[in-house]
Amino acid sequence: MPQVTLYLDEETDRKARASATAAGLSYSRWVTELIRARTQSEWPAEVPALAGSTADFPLERARRSTKVADLKRVPLAD
Repeated sequence: MPQVTLYLDEETDRKARASATAAGLSYSRWVTELIRARTQSEWPAEVPALAGSTADFPLERARRSTKVADLKRVPLAD
């Protein structure tokens, strides 16, 4: 397994270690999960699973219900 060396200032290291402890994770595991979350290139499995889980949005009905008069427009500057 590859190893990585990080050079952090004292305050950043202290905050990161405190966050790892608060999450109940080792420092290494916390950093690993942070990197995975920031480099994810696919949607989480829950997102595609939602496809088709609700009826289609009633677009035509929504368009009919929003016919209101436009407001008077004023210039932003002269």
